[in-house]
Amino acid sequence: MAIGLIIIGDEILSGKRADKHFPKVIELLTARGLQLDWAEYIGDDRTRITSTLERSFVGNDIVFVTGGIGATPDDHTRQCAAAALHLPIVLHPEAKSLIEQRITDMLIEAGKPVDLNLPENLHRLKMGEFPQGAQIIPNPYNKIPGFAIQNHYFVPGFPVMAWPMLEWVLDSHYSHLFHQHARAEKSVLVFDAMESTLTPMMEALESEYPLIKVFSLPSVGNHQIRRHIELGVKGEPQQVEAAFDAMLKGLDGFQAEYVPA
Repeated sequence: MAIGLIIIGDEILSGKRADKHFPKVIELLTARGLQLDWAEYIGDDRTRITSTLERSFVGNDIVFVTGGIGATPDDHTRQCAAAALHLPIVLHPEAKSLIEQRITDMLIEAGKPVDLNLPENLHRLKMGEFPQGAQIIPNPYNKIPGFAIQNHYFVPGFPVMAWPMLEWVLDSHYSHLFHQHARAEKSVLVFDAMESTLTPMMEALESEYPLIKVFSLPSVGNHQIRRHIELGVKGEPQQVEAAFDAMLKGLDGFQAEYVPA
C-alpha cells in the first residue's frame, strides 16, 4: 500500500500561493516511519480532477487530497470525488451539525442574531455535502470537516486546518503501519566526478544488495563548494552498511575525492 498526495488549486500552479503541503506531508510521514510514494498537482479544472480521482480510486493507495472542498465556484473537489465514484453528493448529517455550530459561534461572537435559515447560512451547508457513504475528518481549527472515502482523505487547502487533520487521519487510522520497516541512509559528496563513470558501480550495488537503493544527486556547485555529486545508499539498515562500505571501496578504486555528506 503506497501513500500519495494530490494538491489541488489554480493558485498553486499560477504561483499566486507557494505550496507548503508537499514538504509538510513528508515531515508528518517521516516522523511515523512512513514515506510518500507519489504526488500530483492539479488546477481547479473539474474534468481533470475527476479523471485523476477516477484513476487513484481504482488502486489501494492511501491518498491525501488538499484543496477545493469549500463552497465557492472554484471549489470542485467534493463534486469531482462523487463523480469519480459514480455516487450522489449528499449533506452529511454530522457535517451539517458541525457547520451549524460554527455558524452559531460566529454569529454570537459578532453579536448578531442566530438565524440558520438565512440564504448565506444555508449556502455554507454545501461544505458538508460529500459523496454518499463518506465519513468526516474533524477540523480542530473551525469545526468545518473534511471527508474520507475509499482510503482517500480530503482536507482544505489552508495549512492551519489541513495539517492537524492529516495528522488525525494518520494517528487514528494508520498507527499500525508506523515504523514497520527500519530505514537507513548514508551518503558522501564526490567532487568533480562524472555520473556516467559511477553508474556501473551503482548498478552493481543495487544488484548485490536488493534491499537498498542507490541515489545520485549532482550539483553544479557555488561559491562555497565546487561541483559534486551526493552519492549514497538508502534502505534496509544492515544492507545499507554493507553497500555503503562497498561503495566507498569502489570510489577509492576510481581515486575519487569525497567527504561525508
